[in-house]
Amino acid sequence: MMRRSLALLLSLALAFPAHAVDLPDLGDVGTSDLSPAEERRIGEEIIREIRWKDAAYLDDPEVEEYVNRLGKRLAAVSNDPLQSFDFFVVKDATLNAFALPGGYIGVHSGLILASESESELASVLGHEIAHVTQRHIAQIVGKQSQAGILMLASLLVAVLAARSSSDASMAAVAAGQAGAIQSQLGYSRDFEREADRAGLQTLEAAGFDVRGMPSFFERLQRSSRLYENNAPAYLRSHPLTTERIADMENRAASLRYRQVPDSADFRYVRAKLRSQTAQPAEALKTFEDLLARTPKDEAVRYGLIRTQMRAGRLDDAEAGLKALRSSTEPSVFIETLAAELSMARRDAGAAVRTLDAAVRRFPASQSLRYALADAQIIAGRAADAVAGVRQGLQTRGEDIRLWQLLSRANAQLGKLTARHRAQAEVYTLQGSYPAAVEQLELARKAGDGDFYDLSAVDARLRELKIRVRDERRERGLER
Repeated sequence: MMRRSLALLLSLALAFPAHAVDLPDLGDVGTSDLSPAEERRIGEEIIREIRWKDAAYLDDPEVEEYVNRLGKRLAAVSNDPLQSFDFFVVKDATLNAFALPGGYIGVHSGLILASESESELASVLGHEIAHVTQRHIAQIVGKQSQAGILMLASLLVAVLAARSSSDASMAAVAAGQAGAIQSQLGYSRDFEREADRAGLQTLEAAGFDVRGMPSFFERLQRSSRLYENNAPAYLRSHPLTTERIADMENRAASLRYRQVPDSADFRYVRAKLRSQTAQPAEALKTFEDLLARTPKDEAVRYGLIRTQMRAGRLDDAEAGLKALRSSTEPSVFIETLAAELSMARRDAGAAVRTLDAAVRRFPASQSLRYALADAQIIAGRAADAVAGVRQGLQTRGEDIRLWQLLSRANAQLGKLTARHRAQAEVYTLQGSYPAAVEQLELARKAGDGDFYDLSAVDARLRELKIRVRDERRERGLER
């Protein structure tokens, strides 16, 4: 319910007109009432609620790493390559994706599964990236600031209310729509065309097949006829017309033809999601049927092994994995799968060895580093986990997964000051400043920190107490 609310609100927020022939003239967005920094702050508030309050958020570092790698490849060649982007996945079978203020882009798992090629998935991400780089939300506030601020406020209220009541969330959405829906809905097609054109250029610049965009949208339109009044979510939040598809097709036809094979990672991600979205027995039948038709498809074999593990058929999974590793190019997905199989057999040491070798082979993969630290903690090698995590924090100081791992590892080592200090950073990144202050006060009392540790704790405690005070003042709870 909350995710539909987000998509609906953002579709309304992207409804003001812009006049353009090719790429649109953005106008003087510098005079907007909503600065890029303010957009980012609003987006951070929303995504914090999604990640820590919404059970449908897909907390899968491997899938998220792939979507971010794909999205940032596109963003790097967009018309604003300096814009910061973060991509995340929501567990939802509906076909949807949405852009939030500040460059946060959500993708439903159903959309990934419905994409028949990586270029099709990239086309949707390119379209959402264009909504951000074209500063549509900033333009809304700049041109009709009262309505724009009302909608953004309603968006935040909807997410906050959704923590405890989907009905409350929908009520907030309805309230936000009331003052602006009539004047905006008629203009939504203009901004959609704008995002189509910018997205198509981004798709081409990133080296994807530009035909992926019109083919995917055309298939969406065809499928919508089967839904009658319950069209796919993406069409409800991104109104689609025959003219838009024709425009995409004409523009794609004018660009150089490029046949682009799907990456192995795209196929592994789809297989992983497919193995998770059905009951084990049903998923087993699906993959067994697919394997009978395409016995050499490594992604199908990978999906079958994952499903066999879910079904408790570890011997079958191990035999399949051995054959897959011997006949397929090395992959982060396969090495992680091998480590997970070792963990399922309660052999954390073997998992550590697998992941340690994989990190050396794929040093850019952050998901492997998370998995390695987790396996090290389970294997009783918490000191090794601390060393690796601290190294990662030198360049990724706001990585909440690293702080969570550091807290767990220090707890296993019995280092209470370090444990509470790390947990304080977890709460800080979640926006729970009072809880972070409490953890730092526990760190001061733990009794096992040296002078330097306690000095750092005191400095951070002073900083967070100021944040708590400022937050209370904003809420009118303190003068």
